[in-house]
Amino acid sequence: MKPAYRVTLEDGTELVASGDHRFLSDRGWKYVTGAEWGPLRRPYLTINNSLMGTGQFASPPGDSADYRRGYLCGLIRGDGYIASRLYGPRRWQHHQFRLALIDLEPLRRAGGYLDDIGVATREFEFQAAVGNSLALRAISAHSREKVEAIREVMRWPRAASDDWSKGFLAGIFDAEGSYGDCIRIANTDQQIIGWTEASMRRFGFATRLEDSKRPNGVTYVRLLGGLKEVLRFFHTVDPAITRKRNINEHMVKTFARLRVTSIEPLGLEMPMYDITTGTGDFIANGVVSHNCFARPTHKYLDFNAGRDFEREIVVKVNVPELLRAELARPKWKGEHVALGTNTDPYQWVEGRYKLMPGIWEAFRDFANPCSVLTKSPLLLRDKELLQQVAERAPVTANFSVPTLDEKAWRETEPHTPHPRARLEAVAELTRAGIPTGILIAPLMPGINDAPEQVEEIIEIATEAGAVSIGGIALHLRGEVRDIFMDWLRAHRPDLVPRYEELYRRGP
Repeated sequence: MKPAYRVTLEDGTELVASGDHRFLSDRGWKYVTGAEWGPLRRPYLTINNSLMGTGQFASPPGDSADYRRGYLCGLIRGDGYIASRLYGPRRWQHHQFRLALIDLEPLRRAGGYLDDIGVATREFEFQAAVGNSLALRAISAHSREKVEAIREVMRWPRAASDDWSKGFLAGIFDAEGSYGDCIRIANTDQQIIGWTEASMRRFGFATRLEDSKRPNGVTYVRLLGGLKEVLRFFHTVDPAITRKRNINEHMVKTFARLRVTSIEPLGLEMPMYDITTGTGDFIANGVVSHNCFARPTHKYLDFNAGRDFEREIVVKVNVPELLRAELARPKWKGEHVALGTNTDPYQWVEGRYKLMPGIWEAFRDFANPCSVLTKSPLLLRDKELLQQVAERAPVTANFSVPTLDEKAWRETEPHTPHPRARLEAVAELTRAGIPTGILIAPLMPGINDAPEQVEEIIEIATEAGAVSIGGIALHLRGEVRDIFMDWLRAHRPDLVPRYEELYRRGP
């Protein structure tokens, strides 16, 4: 709970934020509130500062029947296959519908929309990943009734509604669209091109037709207007494919009226939530905003680095999709990706959210080198996926095993899997052909760094087939030092003088 402030802009945008939140202005990053001297001295917003951004976001489409029909029409016309043929001497009629895609988001959306109109489909692997070719999954249907129902959904409307037009643009973009320097939607069917142009005009989008000069006659509908119109398109029509909506590294040009006209306290405290992004910056309601990296990460997210670190878990539920988008970028050179270097990807909530299988599948499909560091034998759940990754790219696993002493483990790593279970997991993964090592970390003076303690871990890890054994000394920085010293005073007061001497200047 924090005191809330309302920042009003010239174009009518109202932003509610805490005084500690920062926005990008024409004079750099500024807090909502601050002072020219004293403990709150910092750059802060004033009247007539102009914020950087694209202006107010468009309203998202409604989840109506018309939107769904439009989406299915665009997606299936762009990427689907539908046919009815006569076979054999008895002229047996065979009906077939198939939609095969790399991205699961539009496939699952289409499957759900079809199911809502009574057309059940079957999802299956259409093509395995081979070389540089990505895996394809598909949905299909084969009865005459289902195929006819799909044809009906694909039929061009006599009078298209706004919702149908938004759905159609989302579907055709997912099927045939791309976003690099601008949004382009490609097709060889001039009727589809015409409907795309007309639907764009309906919402005030300026477009230009571009002839590819290719033998197949493909034509592009190009959206004009830069990032502002790109964002308006994404918000207006809501395509399903996350990777196509990535605006990282695109320049934000400000043409909107984003001058600050007022900053006023609301006179109440509100729960304030921070947003975690890969870059630390994001666009919120049309203006560039900032979020403030284990325990330091929690402080960065406006959580407490102590108790909140143990109780509040930030779950990035779309991380498999975002990872695929990053791995698919032309600029990505297949660098090694290390998981678990900041927070454990296999902590207990992974059992509920099951995000890691999608991450391993992405590394497998893109043949990208990777590794993982964890405290949890839950990694064994994904053993087969690790083996699939290993067939295409280097992959290693490491378990953190700081101690085998029961008392030290319970005091320093509460709520974590037993260290001996981690060593058993090392043996199982090694037998499965996954190079697995251990990390004895952190090594805490007087707690788990005695030679006999470390030697026992090394002996068991060696028997388990660990390919590497490493160690890292305890580092105490910033607020983590205070938290650890408080724990030490409560549990090992005899070590406090030693630690104060060792860490008087930090790590």
